Amino acid sequence: MKTYSDIAGDGGSDVLGQVLQQRERIAEAMAGIDHVVAIGSGKGGVGKSTLTMQLALALGRAGRRCAILDADLNGPCQARLAGLEQAPLLPGDRGMALPRTPDGLGVVSLGSLVPESEHLAFESVATGDSHVWRATREFNLFQQLLGLVDWGRLDFLLVDLPPGAERTLQYAEVLGPAARFVLVTIPAALARGVVARSAAALGTTPNEVLGYIENMSGYYCETCDGVRPLFDGAAGEAPELGLPCLARVPFDPRLATASDAGEADLPPGPVIRALDEAAEQLLRCVALRPTDEANLIPTDRDQE
Repeated sequence: MKTYSDIAGDGGSDVLGQVLQQRERIAEAMAGIDHVVAIGSGKGGVGKSTLTMQLALALGRAGRRCAILDADLNGPCQARLAGLEQAPLLPGDRGMALPRTPDGLGVVSLGSLVPESEHLAFESVATGDSHVWRATREFNLFQQLLGLVDWGRLDFLLVDLPPGAERTLQYAEVLGPAARFVLVTIPAALARGVVARSAAALGTTPNEVLGYIENMSGYYCETCDGVRPLFDGAAGEAPELGLPCLARVPFDPRLATASDAGEADLPPGPVIRALDEAAEQLLRCVALRPTDEANLIPTDRDQE
């Protein structure tokens, strides 16, 4: 039986040529996108997908053209958040047409194609090693989405990443050095510890980390119209992230209800103000050269 090392060249598969063609398709499809910003965490359950949607809406309020790509292929949330669970990806003149919400926000999510009661299966003949095959197929499918969708002209493409610090690093490699990152945490030591690992991992890449957003920073009480503590000193022993804090967003039960219903708009209040602040900080970040970032906003260490 021949082993892989016995095969001359690529065995006639033209793997290198296929990879180059895919890269060319991706570059052509994304040529009209000014900024790619990946929203990651490493920690699940911090509200990253909801914040991605809300940040896109805040950028829209600031007059920017945005779209979201849901990179969590087997746990896609953006289709439900956008109310696009029944929006198929249809062919257009220059690739697959970009599904849009009534407000014009483009959202690409496998949640529009795979029902929530089903999982995305990648069959493999390598019994016992299917995890290797699955990871390869997942990233290949993600790259296909990048290259096949007609993104058009966009100021921002926000990429909603799956949880896992190592996944954040992998997507940095797939998206390339021009992609920037925003990390999401909550004011709890456990969450900040995982996010710190993601920040450390991204520190080994050429990708720029713009800062972090602290989600669930208190909760909004509609009755008293104020923000109350949610985590009572829980982050006291947490590691420092050493990153600029773009905004602190309180939890609002109304947002959770609206998100489940695919209705992302909220009335004016502390949550919207915090999200608009995050969008403003993000716009300032991308407008400056990376060397100017130190003069932009203080890190969490500086704020203490």
